[in-house]
Amino acid sequence: MNKQIILTASFFGLLAVILGAFGAHGLEGKISEKQLETWGTANQYHFYHTLALLFLSTFSRAKSQSIKVSYIMFTLGIFLFSGSLYLLSTRNLLGIENISVIGPITPLGGVCFMVGWIALFVAAMKNRA
Repeated sequence: MNKQIILTASFFGLLAVILGAFGAHGLEGKISEKQLETWGTANQYHFYHTLALLFLSTFSRAKSQSIKVSYIMFTLGIFLFSGSLYLLSTRNLLGIENISVIGPITPLGGVCFMVGWIALFVAAMKNRA
C-alpha cells in the first residue's frame, strides 16, 4: 500500500503543479478574477490533500483499514472537490456552462476530505507505536 500511496501522491503533486502554473499563466485574462480565485481554491486543496496522501504513506506499515479509507477518501476528494472547482472556473472556456451537475459535486468532495481526515484520526488513535 505504501508504494501505491506514494505513486498516487506523486501523480497528484505533478498535476497540482501543472494546474497551478496553468491557472497563474494560462488563464489570466481569459476568465474572471472570481473564477481565478475558484481555480486557486481548487489548487490549494489539491496540494493540501496531496501532502496528506504523502503523510499517509508513513502509516502504511500499520496495514490499517482506516488508512485505506483515508487514502480512498483523499483521492476521491481531490477528484470531486478540486476537479469540480477546476471545471466550474473554466466552464465558459470549455463550453459547458449549461451543465448544472458540476456544482453539487463540490460538496461531495468536501465530505470525502472530511471522512479521510476522520479515518486518519481513527488510524492514529489505534496505532500503538
